[in-house]
Amino acid sequence: MTRPLVIDDLYRFAIPGDPALSPDGDRVVYTLTTQNAELDRADSSLWEVTADGGAPRRLTHGAADTAPRWSPDGSTVAFLRAGRIHLLPADGGEATPLTSGEPAAGVPVWSPDGTRIAFAAPASVLDPVAPVEIDRLGYKVDGLGLIGNVRTQLFVVEVATGRTRRLTDGDFLMGPPAWSPDGTRIAFSASFGDRADVTGARAVYLIEADGTGRRVAGNAGGLTATVAWFPGGDALLLVGRSTVTAGHLELLRQPLDGSPPVALSAPLDRNVMPGMPGYPGALPQFTDAEGSEIVFCARDRGVTRLYRLGADGIAEIPLAAATGVSGCSVAAKAGRAALAVADGSSFAEIALLDLGTGEAVRLTEHTAGSLPDVAFPSIAERDFTVSDGTRVHGLLIRDPGAPSVGPLLVDVHGGPHNAWAPHADPVHLYHHELAARGWTILALNVRGSDGYGEDFYTAAIGAWGEADERDVLEPVQALIDEGLVDPARIALTGYSYGGYLTCWLSARSDVFKVAVPGGVVIDLLSMAGTSDQGEELTAMEVGPRDRLVELSPLSHVDGVRAPTLILHGGADDCCPIGQAEQWFHALRTRGVPVRLVRYPGGDHLFILHGRPSHRADYSRRLIGWVERHLGAENV
Repeated sequence: MTRPLVIDDLYRFAIPGDPALSPDGDRVVYTLTTQNAELDRADSSLWEVTADGGAPRRLTHGAADTAPRWSPDGSTVAFLRAGRIHLLPADGGEATPLTSGEPAAGVPVWSPDGTRIAFAAPASVLDPVAPVEIDRLGYKVDGLGLIGNVRTQLFVVEVATGRTRRLTDGDFLMGPPAWSPDGTRIAFSASFGDRADVTGARAVYLIEADGTGRRVAGNAGGLTATVAWFPGGDALLLVGRSTVTAGHLELLRQPLDGSPPVALSAPLDRNVMPGMPGYPGALPQFTDAEGSEIVFCARDRGVTRLYRLGADGIAEIPLAAATGVSGCSVAAKAGRAALAVADGSSFAEIALLDLGTGEAVRLTEHTAGSLPDVAFPSIAERDFTVSDGTRVHGLLIRDPGAPSVGPLLVDVHGGPHNAWAPHADPVHLYHHELAARGWTILALNVRGSDGYGEDFYTAAIGAWGEADERDVLEPVQALIDEGLVDPARIALTGYSYGGYLTCWLSARSDVFKVAVPGGVVIDLLSMAGTSDQGEELTAMEVGPRDRLVELSPLSHVDGVRAPTLILHGGADDCCPIGQAEQWFHALRTRGVPVRLVRYPGGDHLFILHGRPSHRADYSRRLIGWVERHLGAENV
């Protein structure tokens, strides 16, 4: 017998990620994350599975072991534990620390000869009681809090001795480093200069391995997210944009003479996904020593897919239907890649891809193993055509046996450039429980969503709410007209940008009888000066001061009638808690039923990686609120 997923299953399931394939292609080391109910935290350890499909085995027993990286000779795995780089012998034994606790190291990057590891890290630690000096934007970072003028710098540690050297000095916000093929130079992305904090520019830099000769290598007026070297050492492979504007990230070939980068992925018209929390993907990698072929991730119709770029152009590497990729590690000499993949019945699993044949074989079954008695709800993809001719893609999540006319929860994703995917969802647990209770969930990829071309991606820029509100209202009306939804029982929710649009729509429409915005944005003018991304976000996405006021839900708050539950992280530096407090105040003083729930210590992404008790509470409160106001007794 099977049953639906319930909120308490959060403490049962295990999710693998960040696969690292050994150079010979025979072993995959990966991070496995579980939720520790007793200590109310997420725990992660390193596991290994072999290419022959043997049972996975646990390698480490730390509480926060992440970012495994194989040495070039395959003898050692470097990884992070509590801000320190540790080394684990591949043939067995205990992990030993290589770096001290300060600075807290970033992801380890091996030199080509395996004798050194480069990493980015804060140059110092902020004194919690000293006055904080601030003279630039970027003085706080969501998840880290106030950092003042402390910036990340580049360090190199010798593997044999543990001797650590700092190679850079300056007002940097730096990305992960990349060694040149001969090990003499290091490339990295960074924002640097008197106005980089305002312009948002992020150039790519080169520095000699001894710390001398730092220079700008290119893309000085653009955005550089990640950096790698072409195998011949004559150019850099970037993920970024050649301008500081909203739009797709691309694969760029950056010549070392400083000339403009060349876009390689533009013909695909899809956003390149290097991977980050909430935005699944993987770093682009070469599959041969000549650099003639690159595998990379890009998103299409909500799903992060794997592509190859070669002499014949760009082609998707076909995996099973609706399978998304959230991690990739290539062993070029072995002709294999290890993937983390997800679909409608698994949160994530480790798979091995033969780069020659395109055949992928799953090596793990962690979802089924940790939840053997659970069946995930049906997910049906739907396309809606709105009145201006725009096609909006969405997902309908419901029990096939649910009543034909029942309650509806509309869920709007964040970003605004994220997207819903037809995968088993370990984050929005309320979807599962509500579907089991007879609800239909409509998850819409409104204009601005990723995976439908750059024109669609940028379609709401300068017109938040105005441009995309019909992308919610008209599909809802279509479901009402089809007799699937009870118009008296329609709820609206969303997080981050979804929280913005929930507030916006609840102020401008009476379709939604109850609203649950999370991580909200309601006053774009104050958001610009208080968010850790405020200046960049509002300047690139919204526009001048008058538009910030016009497009703020707070400017339309008099129209709100729906009972509203506001859910917000207490330490959110991306969408500061003041946004939630303003909305609560505005509704309460106008007599609208409202409740504000603050999650102490919760940053903007606490719904992804925060305390398990907070994540479970979020779903429980949402379910309680919509059922209290729209339950059967209120029909």
